[in-house]
Amino acid sequence: MKPRRSVLYMPGANERALEKAKTLPADALILDLEDAVAPDAKEAARERVCAAASSGDYGSREVTIRVNGLDTEWHDADLRAAAAAGPAAVVVPKVNSAAEVHNIERALELGGAPEHTKIWAMVETPVAMLRAAEIAGASERLTVLVMGTNDLAKELHAEFVPGRAPLLGGLSLALLAARATGKVILDGVYNDVKDLSGFEAECLQGRQFGFDGKTLIHPGQVEPCNRIFAPSAEEIDRSRRIIAAFEEAQAAGKGVVTVDGRMIENLHVDNARRVLALADAIGEPAS
Repeated sequence: MKPRRSVLYMPGANERALEKAKTLPADALILDLEDAVAPDAKEAARERVCAAASSGDYGSREVTIRVNGLDTEWHDADLRAAAAAGPAAVVVPKVNSAAEVHNIERALELGGAPEHTKIWAMVETPVAMLRAAEIAGASERLTVLVMGTNDLAKELHAEFVPGRAPLLGGLSLALLAARATGKVILDGVYNDVKDLSGFEAECLQGRQFGFDGKTLIHPGQVEPCNRIFAPSAEEIDRSRRIIAAFEEAQAAGKGVVTVDGRMIENLHVDNARRVLALADAIGEPAS
C-alpha cells in the first residue's frame, strides 16, 4: 500500500519550488505543467519538470507530472516527454471518457514509458462524474482518480460553501466509481491557504467520505493533511484488538465476537487490516 495522504501541486516553471519539494513531507508531488505555467514558459517548464522527475532526488515521495489537457497544443509533446522521463505517473486533466484513457495509454506506450509510469485521471466535469466508472475501469494502467473540484464547481455554476453541499453528488459518484474498480481516489484542493480550520474541516470530511488523501496547493497544508488522513493511535489500537479478538474466536470455534461491546464481523476485520496496513506504510508500525 502506497500512502497518498498529501499530494502537493508544485509549479513546474519555478526552480525554487521544485527544489523545496525535496524537503517537504508530502507523500506525493504533482509537478505541474498546466495551470501553474504561463503559455510562453511551457517548453522550458517541460524540460525542467522531466529532469526533476527522473533525477531520483525526491526520496520516497511519489513524483508525478501533470501534463496539459488533451485539447491543448502542448498535450502531445508533454506526454512524449513525460513518457521518456518515466515518473511514477502522468496526471491528465479533464479526462471525460474511456476512449481518452485508451488514447493516453497508447501515447505512453508509443513514447516508451516504463511499466511503473501509471495514469492518474483528473475528473472535473459533469460528464466525467456521470462516466466516472467507465473512466476508472478503462485501463489497469490507470490507478488513481483525482478530483478537480474547482473546475467541477465552475461547470455546475456552484458556490464554494462550507461542507461543499453543491459538490456532494459528484464526489459521491466518483468515490463509488473508484471503489467499484479498485482505484485510489484523491480529494480536490482547498483554495484559502490562510484558513487552516476550514482546510482541516474539509480534510476530515474527505476522510469520512472515504477519500485516500487530498491534493494540496501550499506546503503549509501538508502536515495537517498527513495527520488527518493517517490512522490515530486509538484507531491502530482498536484495529489490533479487533483482529486479535476475531482470530481468537475463530480458533475457539465461537460464532459471536465483540470488542468494546460491539459485535465484530468480517467487514470490521477487513477495515482493521486496512488501517494497520496504512499505518505500516506511513511508518507507524502496527505490530
